Amino acid sequence: MYKMKKMIYAVMAIASLTYSTHTTAQSQDLQKKVNDYFEQSLQAQQKALEQDGKADYAKNAPLDTELQTAIKNKDIANYQKMVWAAWCEANNALQEEKLIEPADLKLAKNSAWHLPQCLEPNAVMPYYYGKKGVAANGQYPLFLYTHGSGSKDREWSNGIELGLGFKDAPSIYFIPQIPNEGEYYRWWHLSKQYAFEKLIRLSLTSGEVDANRLYVFGISEGGYGSQRLASFYADYWAAAGPMAGGEPLKNAPVENCANIGFSLLTGADDTGFYRNDLTWFTQVAFDSVQLARPLAVDNTPIFRHRINLLPGMQHHITYGLTTPWLKQFVRNPYPKTVLWEDFEMDGRHRSGFYNLQVLARPSEARTYYEMDIDKNVVSIKVSDVEYSTTMKDKRWGIDLKFKRNYTMATGGKLRVYLNEQLVNLHKPVTIKINGKQVFHGVAKADLQAMVNSCMEYFDPYRVYPVAIDLSY
Repeated sequence: MYKMKKMIYAVMAIASLTYSTHTTAQSQDLQKKVNDYFEQSLQAQQKALEQDGKADYAKNAPLDTELQTAIKNKDIANYQKMVWAAWCEANNALQEEKLIEPADLKLAKNSAWHLPQCLEPNAVMPYYYGKKGVAANGQYPLFLYTHGSGSKDREWSNGIELGLGFKDAPSIYFIPQIPNEGEYYRWWHLSKQYAFEKLIRLSLTSGEVDANRLYVFGISEGGYGSQRLASFYADYWAAAGPMAGGEPLKNAPVENCANIGFSLLTGADDTGFYRNDLTWFTQVAFDSVQLARPLAVDNTPIFRHRINLLPGMQHHITYGLTTPWLKQFVRNPYPKTVLWEDFEMDGRHRSGFYNLQVLARPSEARTYYEMDIDKNVVSIKVSDVEYSTTMKDKRWGIDLKFKRNYTMATGGKLRVYLNEQLVNLHKPVTIKINGKQVFHGVAKADLQAMVNSCMEYFDPYRVYPVAIDLSY
């Protein structure tokens, strides 16, 4: 009897080992396929930019993999890890100018990226990249600082001096220098979008940066730039802090800054280019939208902002107030309420925002999305947005104030990504667009959704297991 038991156990062990080996081999084969897809996609994007791909870059059409594998809910986490590992491996293998290793910021270690010629001629972006303090868990908050519009050499060196003085350690700083002056002295051009998306992509694959603690801030021209970047890339930021700025709000819709911290500090007597007036308009807009939408579906505050005109100050203000305030915020990558005005920056739209991905825009107008997720019901309102100017300055021709008109959008196509943090994947999900039910059923996890969302967001927290494509 004893020998029989030993024989049975031995057979079982061999069978288990065989199954395990087979499963591991399958897993490795699948990871290689995912890795190959990522490598080929990244290389294709790079090659297109080398061959005058400005139009395609501005079009920003999402990619769609043919890789498909049904995934059981219990296996989602393992597949997400596999997809992210494949993404990191593909990025490491890509032949490009990488981020330098972040040494102590005091050492002022720097390098430079050559930006695509088709996006900006002869554009080389030097940057400082360095650490302050020691992160207990090995992951640092990342601060992106955009400088003002004086001499670019002086402004760049001022950036590292300021960064060293701010009370926000432990942290990592990325301090770029504007590549070209003149008409290109703006932080929101296509070439800079490329650079900042590259920064996010490479910093997150490095493993040294906390994906939920990314911050953007800047001064003067960098204040204008960081306000635009705050709204355009709000789904990446934990918080944003423009200073001594003030953008016309058509360039930076405040609704997009739902779910993040937002600070804007400007001197009360800073009248240049209407900075104090535009800061005041921004405060009124944030306060108004907060009154209209104070709480998300889960009863958390949607808007958390601090917008102040500093008494007695002109263009130079107290800069050290911003980053300590920003650092208290941690991104929620899965908000149950999302507000998104899909606006263009230098002629380019985002193709996705939080868990929404635009497959076909409903019109040439801007599109405004309002999404609320209550239990397993996803309600989305989609509107076309038309702007009309209500205040224009006579000297510079700046459009200062606007009125918006919203009409129900039709003819678009939207992909909604879901995970267990947003809905219960074990129960049927209902999706409504503009009051009409467009989906009802149990949402199935698939590798295709994970690969597509990873390619779209390059974010370890947004490797979504479920994707539902909807027309409206």
